[in-house]
Amino acid sequence: MTPKFPTDIEIAQAAKPRPIAEIAAEAGLGPDEFLPYGRFKAKITPEAAAARPPKGRLVLVTGINPTPAGEGKSTVTVGLAQAMRRMGKNVMVCLREPSLGPVFGVKGGAAGGGYAQVIPMDEINLHFTGDFHAITSAHNLLSALLDNHLHQGNALGIDVRRILWPRTMDMNDRALRHIVVGLGNMNGGPTREDRFVIVPGSEIMAILCLATSVTDLEARISRIIVGLTRDRTPVTAGQLKAAGAMTLLLRDALMPNLVQTLEGGPAIVHGGPFANIAHGCNSIAATRLGLGMADLVLTEAGFGADLGAEKFFDIKCRMGGLNPEAAVIVATIRALKMNGGVKKDALGAPNVAALQAGMANLEGHVRNVQKFGVPVVVAVNRFLSDTPEEIQAVVDAATSWGARVAMSDVWAKGGEGGEAVAKEVLEVLAEGKAKFKPIYDAALPIKEKIETIAREIYGADGVDYTVVAERAIKQMTAMGLADTPVCIAKTQYSFSDDPTRLGRPSGFRITIRDVYASAGAGFVVALAGDIMTMPGLGKTPAAEQIRTFPDGRIEGLF
Repeated sequence: MTPKFPTDIEIAQAAKPRPIAEIAAEAGLGPDEFLPYGRFKAKITPEAAAARPPKGRLVLVTGINPTPAGEGKSTVTVGLAQAMRRMGKNVMVCLREPSLGPVFGVKGGAAGGGYAQVIPMDEINLHFTGDFHAITSAHNLLSALLDNHLHQGNALGIDVRRILWPRTMDMNDRALRHIVVGLGNMNGGPTREDRFVIVPGSEIMAILCLATSVTDLEARISRIIVGLTRDRTPVTAGQLKAAGAMTLLLRDALMPNLVQTLEGGPAIVHGGPFANIAHGCNSIAATRLGLGMADLVLTEAGFGADLGAEKFFDIKCRMGGLNPEAAVIVATIRALKMNGGVKKDALGAPNVAALQAGMANLEGHVRNVQKFGVPVVVAVNRFLSDTPEEIQAVVDAATSWGARVAMSDVWAKGGEGGEAVAKEVLEVLAEGKAKFKPIYDAALPIKEKIETIAREIYGADGVDYTVVAERAIKQMTAMGLADTPVCIAKTQYSFSDDPTRLGRPSGFRITIRDVYASAGAGFVVALAGDIMTMPGLGKTPAAEQIRTFPDGRIEGLF
């Protein structure tokens, strides 16, 4: 009989967390340097961050392209931190906050899993400390002020056909991708087309994650471009006099959140942009604070290394002055076999040939990360169905690519199951061979940056641009945004912009259908293929399985 393992929520609710004051004290925080949010969560004050300049060493955890077989990137990140703490290291884990969209959709949360979680898992995956709500409110305040400006006479001359600022909501809802607003009477505001993006794709989320202070936050908000006039002059949030009120709504959200791992170690969870439609990393403020509080910081970037890791290196590290010294790439033998053509219901059967074919995906990510001058450790998340022959095939291949490799069993064993990977990471750090450098010069023209990413990271033969994208690039250049980084929004399931092309596809081109300004964040966004900034729910959403019992137990939340 197959053993029944407890669910993630059962494990989390059975835990006995330490009071947050104890966690804060272990992390070196004084009683005036954190603000408790209940018994097990806290905000860390700006004064605490200012008193702790970065001194630690930074390790990124990334992964292969996600598949329905599962990879476990956040789980490995937490488990690796737990392992290092067991080994006596002063370590901090820095994660993103989960979005309600995936929680009630299909993907799940972002708090880890099994015995490698950050807790309180249910609170982190739901309302947490209200950061997402603050971002939603600030974003939609700007939407309201924009429409009110139009209603009150439009003194700035905004062209209602060229409004760029959407509305936002933290839920998967495809019906909101394209809407019409202002359908009331003469007091209902002007009728115009509008759209929603999910909160992790909001420019406010990106700004919060890249801002270094309240002053910087307000300055970035002021630079947001909400639309264009008839002569295509940009109109900003600063011109709408929105920045002060929006900053006030975000004041507390800017402070990183302190929680703990399942084994009682400190963890910072802050910010939550998606890596397929945004830059996919937790906040610079959180990472720099972690580097000031600990000797080692483990942070993760969303989805595969072609998205999250590339944006971590080229956007976050560039803007935050960060110097990553190692990267862990998470894979599973099951997922690699799926990349090799095996169907999901056959992944449990041994198949070394399919595994070797699918390892082209892992090799692509390893070699890409190495292009940034960062040494790689491959962490293979263990499943019961993995055979010794399959494990050895991954070890041999990864070693031949110049990467270290170790098995991870953190889901079942917590920190103990991560010690093999931890030892490899520590040896990489001891060697000190990292020579990090972004893959492109931000001063290059927009097209050259897009094409560098497409060729060097995706493996594309080239890039095609729609007429809309061509016009947008000219507009971005005219607005002075040509020398900013580029954030490509692309499917997470493939190196290409076609989600069905698994493994390591070749002989393809990337299509850029549009480009828009994220001036407050400090980059431009290029939309590749059919990527959507507002996801939809699947046929059987996870929300249908969730239930709360009178005694406080939760069922169905992973």
